[in-house]
This record gives sequence, structure tokens and C-alpha cells, in this order.
Amino acid sequence: MSAGLQVLIVDDEVQIRRFLRISLEAHGYRVYETADGQEGILKTAQLRPDLVILDMGLPDMDGLEVLKRLREWTQTPVIILSVRDSDRDKVMALDAGADDYLTKPFSMDELLARIRTAQRHAQPQTQEATFTSGHLHVDLTRRLVTVQGESIKLTPTEYALLRLLIQHAGKVLTHQQILRAVWGPEYVQETHYLRVYFAQLRQKIEANPALPEIILTEPGVGYRLVNPL
Repeated sequence: MSAGLQVLIVDDEVQIRRFLRISLEAHGYRVYETADGQEGILKTAQLRPDLVILDMGLPDMDGLEVLKRLREWTQTPVIILSVRDSDRDKVMALDAGADDYLTKPFSMDELLARIRTAQRHAQPQTQEATFTSGHLHVDLTRRLVTVQGESIKLTPTEYALLRLLIQHAGKVLTHQQILRAVWGPEYVQETHYLRVYFAQLRQKIEANPALPEIILTEPGVGYRLVNPL
């Protein structure tokens, strides 16, 4: 259960708001709602919710503009829930500061999982010293990577990519976010770097690199490290 955490829904579809309210309240969340972007910004300031669920197609302003306005003063987790399913819309939202992006129709179980992940990211905590996912174990203090108990040698760039994904486990990182963090802002268009290095990394840590289970590709958007629950 969610221990009474507050969720603000910003969506102009009455049926969606009703469905989300019933489902989230059943899991212990306290739910507030609004149908337009301007009121969504005001309610975020007034309520200081633990998470915002934001639609992109609002009657008074675009959801992307709402997101940008929120990111000027708050790091409250924001999950986009929208009928827009193009790669461009997803990338723009994630680059603007969204914590996640789900398209309608959606699975409530998946939304709840994404909410839990966003909450974990929002909680101030010391960096975990180790990370384990299936047969992969990473000791971040000693920079040791083992697969099925055997030590794996990564290049500095491969390790930087893996560490970045671990720091954001469960969250989609766009191509531009990864390139900026690992190579620098002048390399944000060099997406071919990612294909090469992620292929190399998967060869070393995945049981079957052709069917990865640890590092997942979000087609046209970026990559996600599976977050062990």
C-alpha cells in the first residue's frame, strides 16, 4: 500500500479521472484532480503532491508546457499519461523532465509499478553501494561487475553507461540524456555511439544479448534498466 501518498491527476477526460481515482484510492493513495493545465500548476503549488499524473492534451494549454512550468520550481515526479504515442512526443516529454510516459489505453498494474519507481527516485537516499538484477551484480564502491559469479571486465565507457542506468533503474533515459551524461553536451546527436556501446555491454552482461532482460530498448526513445522489485 502507498501509506496515503498524494497524487494529483491533470486530465480533461472525466472517465479517465474517475477510473484513476477509484483504482488509486483502492491502493491507499489520496487523489486530487483537475481538468486543465493552469489549475494543475496551481494545485501542485498548493497541495505539494507526491506525484502528478499529467495528460498532454489539455483544453487550455499543452501538457508539455505544463511540465516545463512545473520544472521551473519543483522536482515532484510527473508521469505523462497520453494518447500521443509518437517517439517524438515521448522524447520531448522525457527530455523536458517527465519521470515516465505511458500511452492510453494502459494497464493499471503497469501504471502502479511506474508510480512506485517514480516514488523511489524522489526519495532522498544515499547511493546504494551494490546493485543486483538476476545474474548481474555490481559493486559500485569497488567498481566490480560480476555475471553468474564471474568477474566481467568493462571498458570505462561501458561502466559509465551501466552506472548511469543503475542510478536511474526502472526509468526511461532518452538517447540525448545518456549521451549528455556520458559523453558531454556536444555529443547529443551521436546516437550511433549508443548502438555500438549498448551492443557491447549486452554481450557482456545479458544471458542472451539478442533477447535482453536487463537493459531494455524503448524504440525511438532510449533505454531502461529493469528495476528488480
